[in-house]
Amino acid sequence: MKRLLFLVKVILTDMKFELEVIAFDILSCQLAAENGADRIELCANPHEGGTTPSYGMMKAARKSTHIQVFPIIRPRGGDFLYTQEEFETMKEDIKCAQDNGCEGVVIGILKNDGSVDVEKCQELVALAGKMEVTFHRAFDRVKEPLISLEQIIAIGCKRILSSGLKPTAIEGITLLKTLVSQANGRIKIMPGSGVRAENIIQLAKDTGATCFHSSARKTLESQMQYLNNDMKENLVQVSLDGTEVKHLKNNLVTHFHSTL
Repeated sequence: MKRLLFLVKVILTDMKFELEVIAFDILSCQLAAENGADRIELCANPHEGGTTPSYGMMKAARKSTHIQVFPIIRPRGGDFLYTQEEFETMKEDIKCAQDNGCEGVVIGILKNDGSVDVEKCQELVALAGKMEVTFHRAFDRVKEPLISLEQIIAIGCKRILSSGLKPTAIEGITLLKTLVSQANGRIKIMPGSGVRAENIIQLAKDTGATCFHSSARKTLESQMQYLNNDMKENLVQVSLDGTEVKHLKNNLVTHFHSTL
């Protein structure tokens, strides 16, 4: 019995959890690393839900931090049904991520019937080579999530970012738990959308997930001394809340240690 308890403790001790956060600027990349995040999803255009960052942004982000950097490969906002021209752009952007030493990329392409575009996604995964591939929240727009899960596993993705086909992960807990169970370690289900320090332990307990995604965002006021008030605009910048990241990570550490 003592040996069994020892083995269980070893397994739990070795259980790895991950905290991924979004970065829309270089400051956020630095804050992510300083406050305990394990990986950055690098994006541009927060008001469109995140699109592919520029080559220069990828290069600067990779140089600014020691943790993993995964640029999103999304040529525009809106849906996830892409033209052939947009698909060719995505392939070139994956090459940019490789050139800049990124550890992974984040993709997602659907067909107009709500199914995963397996052929195109397979091509992107193959092009990514040694880089890991996460399938993003295009998954939350699929018609048949359990079928799509199996397809994404077969494609070769390492993670699925999902809110359980609901606006937030808390609302999608039931499906997220089902996805984690069906995946059975073959792929990581990463709850995201509305994930904050105050609910991350509930998500961990109720879904069985071990990796989580949070925007942990805050807005920064413009530092301009002169602003043209006639423009009637609010020039705020979306950035990362380092304190929130620290609380997220600390809560995860506390939760997983409490299972020992």
